[in-house]
Amino acid sequence: MAIRNYILVCGGTGCESSHSDEIYQNLLAEAEAQGVGDEVQVVKTGCFGFCEQGPIVKILPEDSFYVQVKPQDAKELISEHIIKGRQVERLLYNIDTLKQKTAKVDDIEFYKKQYRIVLRNCGFIDPENIDEYIARSGYEALEKVLFDMSPDDVIAELKIAGLRGRGGAGFPTWMKWNFTKMQQNEIKYVACNADEGDPGAYMDRSTLEGDPHTVIEGMTICGKTIGAHQGFIYIRAEYPLAIHRLEVAMAQAREYGLLGKDILGSGFDFDIEIRLGAGAFVCGEETALLQSIEGHRGTPQPRPPFPAVKGLWQKPTCLNNVETWANVPVIITRGGAWFNKIGTKDSPGTKVFALTGKVKNSGLVEVPMGTTLREIIYDIGGGIIGGKKFKAVQTGGPSGGMISAENLDTPIDFGGLSAIGSMMGSGSMIVMNEDDCIVDVAKFYLNFSVDESCGKCAPCRIGGRSLLNILEKFTSGNGTHEDIDKIKAISHAMQVGSLCALGQTAPNPLLSSLKWYADEYEAHIVDKKCPAGKCKKLITYVIDPDKCIGCTACARKCPVGAISGEVKKKHTIDASICIKCGACMASCKFDAISVH
Repeated sequence: MAIRNYILVCGGTGCESSHSDEIYQNLLAEAEAQGVGDEVQVVKTGCFGFCEQGPIVKILPEDSFYVQVKPQDAKELISEHIIKGRQVERLLYNIDTLKQKTAKVDDIEFYKKQYRIVLRNCGFIDPENIDEYIARSGYEALEKVLFDMSPDDVIAELKIAGLRGRGGAGFPTWMKWNFTKMQQNEIKYVACNADEGDPGAYMDRSTLEGDPHTVIEGMTICGKTIGAHQGFIYIRAEYPLAIHRLEVAMAQAREYGLLGKDILGSGFDFDIEIRLGAGAFVCGEETALLQSIEGHRGTPQPRPPFPAVKGLWQKPTCLNNVETWANVPVIITRGGAWFNKIGTKDSPGTKVFALTGKVKNSGLVEVPMGTTLREIIYDIGGGIIGGKKFKAVQTGGPSGGMISAENLDTPIDFGGLSAIGSMMGSGSMIVMNEDDCIVDVAKFYLNFSVDESCGKCAPCRIGGRSLLNILEKFTSGNGTHEDIDKIKAISHAMQVGSLCALGQTAPNPLLSSLKWYADEYEAHIVDKKCPAGKCKKLITYVIDPDKCIGCTACARKCPVGAISGEVKKKHTIDASICIKCGACMASCKFDAISVH
């Protein structure tokens, strides 16, 4: 009997953690139990991107988009949608506050402004089935490169495309490949950076979970172009699902003659190995990553020579990140001119962001370069949770900067973000609201960079700790205006003297926050207050006697007994005992407790 319905179940890490595998198994079991096992095909895909609404189940051909599905919903989805042809209204995504329902993905605001190239297959195919990748033009680009294009043709196509590295620096991809190709050496290597350590970032991990073959194909194309026969994928060990799907995909590619010896009978040999990282952020820096692949401690090395000249085992090495590799097959298949028309003149193509923080619709977002921050946060992201006021958005992780409301209409590309003190980075985008303290956020990022520093060079090792000590002064009410001058001097020393980008960019969040949020620093220095009420040493919890009814809920929740008062009488907080944990405020149902 012919298949009449395809049921796609999100199998990304986020949804898997919310029992999507159980949903998948229940759908299979219910289809058999209800007699339609031969009429439906249940597929576990990669991430759909709309992580806020997961677990997600999509049913074709109706394109019904079911959200926040639970394992027990499988029975109803089969009996109602598959057998009776009636959509399960309660599980359909709410298109607006009027509770109108949508059955089409294209009707959902989260997807309307997206343009998927890197994520083209995520949420559409079974990442553990090579036939589904091939059915969507998979490995056509590799075939073209093996039999119809010379290495110079490939370089020329990438140059026309204008693809720039998506790992953060934005170096022209064609130029990096050409540098490696030009080296006269019988042994060369191809490497993939899948380390992805920025807080809030999961773009590369999700790409590998949902479409591992695109990275394998991109790396193999590079191997043929530059004359390399061995590739390495460096991925942190805490990404077990991505690692598993890579291993499955590589085994299938070898079985199909698309990886290994004599690929497709072309006489070209190329294979890939996986190297597991231990979670060191500094290993995202290219020379540290290569050191780690070799089995050494992952610390940055002086450049030049660059990896294209002397990389792995002192041999020419072409290193790109996951997102860059994922673009390559599409460019070869559809042409560099097609790709170049997307995005901006300086930054063609799209960019994938992990949109997280105080935004309604968090998830993976792929948009054309030139899309504004406002469009991503408000049109795609749905605005700020709870109607709160936007305060800042952080792009580029610990290496990026904090962007204020006055810069929300900045088009996102490599130059645009740099001009306002931030950077593209690998693609993390964290939104903050009025309840976030900018000084505290700057301290968080700096603390991260200090923890992740390898300690090899003094500017980073000493400078980062010195900056963190100054921020500790601010958040405890001991900061001075002279400390601002010290911050700028130390930051400059780190920027010009650090060995690698970790130290060179670590001051960015702090410097950008000083530029756009000087008033918050003033409040911490002059008023000894934290306007957002986040810095514990600068706040006091107070009970409003006009609102307190003496219910004792706060006193019962206080872990240190700082709250006193009889039943049905006004309560008070002893500030000398209070540890400022916030448990009292969370327990009060009458808004009687506030922060001063």
